[in-house]
Amino acid sequence: MNRDQGSHFTNPDYLGLLDRAEIKVSMDGKGQALDNVRTERFFRTLKYDLIYPQEFETPRQLRKGITEYIHEYNTYRPHSSIGDLCPLEAYNGREFCAA
Repeated sequence: MNRDQGSHFTNPDYLGLLDRAEIKVSMDGKGQALDNVRTERFFRTLKYDLIYPQEFETPRQLRKGITEYIHEYNTYRPHSSIGDLCPLEAYNGREFCAA
């Protein structure tokens, strides 16, 4: 499991849990965000496309908005990094996403 060096990931109880489950831990060095670049980029896009422009009144509305956004992001939104396919097309190897 690749993690950063935040205190919650270096907690001895947490590390012991992973060790007992025989999960090998890999921690990035300080400033090594490139290991998580896809995740970091997705969360940046989510924040700028959905969370910052809208005012959600309740956590339930926020969860609903995020669920709908992720569905649209994976099903309808073309991504230049995968040949302008949507992720679902790239994953399934066929074209069926609406542009």
